[in-house]
Amino acid sequence: MRPVIAILLGDPTGIGPEIVAKIFATGEIKAWCRPFIIGDGRILEMGKKIAEMDFPIAEIDDPSHADWDGPTPVIDLKHLDPAGITIGQISADAGRATGEMLVHAMRLCKSGQIAGFVFAPYHKAAMEYGGYPMLEKGAGLFSRCLDWHKPIGEMNVVGNLWTSRVTSHIPLKQVSENLSIGRITGAVRLAHATLQRAGFESPRLTVAGLNPHCGEDGLCGTEENEIIRPAVDEARSQGVNVCGPFSADTLFVDAVRGRFDGIITMYHDQGQIALKLMNFETAVTVLAGLPWAITTPAHGTAHDIAGKGIANPEAMRQAVVIASKIAGWRNVD
Repeated sequence: MRPVIAILLGDPTGIGPEIVAKIFATGEIKAWCRPFIIGDGRILEMGKKIAEMDFPIAEIDDPSHADWDGPTPVIDLKHLDPAGITIGQISADAGRATGEMLVHAMRLCKSGQIAGFVFAPYHKAAMEYGGYPMLEKGAGLFSRCLDWHKPIGEMNVVGNLWTSRVTSHIPLKQVSENLSIGRITGAVRLAHATLQRAGFESPRLTVAGLNPHCGEDGLCGTEENEIIRPAVDEARSQGVNVCGPFSADTLFVDAVRGRFDGIITMYHDQGQIALKLMNFETAVTVLAGLPWAITTPAHGTAHDIAGKGIANPEAMRQAVVIASKIAGWRNVD
């Protein structure tokens, strides 16, 4: 049976409401999941108007009340009047509303009413101003609200290629000191498990080196020999189909040619630059390590084009496809 997936409008001052309107207007996402919308109904109507799209909606209190063959179900939080915001401008009220959408969706996950959710882009500063900081002492918003204490991490997807990273939002000078055999092995296992949930029986993974040309056998750095290669060997001994380390400047060439399903990089930009150059318009971020399917477009709120009706909805569409796959639905393209 198609999974029940919530679709969140995202930051109301960005392109979220209009790209949500665009993907619902075609009706095709009903082939992948049983979708419904969470947000303010007035913001949704605003998004429909911007996108010049229309479709009938039916207000519901929770997913159990949805008629999946009828109008688009909407949980109307009634928490933000469009008259109080300006499209394209950071707003604490918009950040608060975004946080409330996320918290509502996470509560539905915890109660078992949905298999996951897809959220249109949020703005971190707006959420901070609105009282919902994404990074909190001791845990992030997702870990705290989902009451989840096991490792989670971001993965990014373009087409059939998935990428993960060992370190993320830290200064480049701190990357080496934050690498360890355990952290790298953990990142590999997390990628392996996530790709299996998405339908890859035995995902072909590879690991990037840290230094130019993988350290030139120690002449240009020792992390490959001392940390990365032992971690790859450890993961392989645990039954993971993984190889490496390979030099990052050629690794993505082989990946584009179809040699690998997933790449584990050592730091943020090592993978993000290559992946977004491949196709920024369709890139998706997956929150890996959770029992729920949670995805979002890899792009941001795009304040510069918000409200103009020109935003490309393809990444949002792909985010719904991937969430549906992770939730167990296989008949999707």
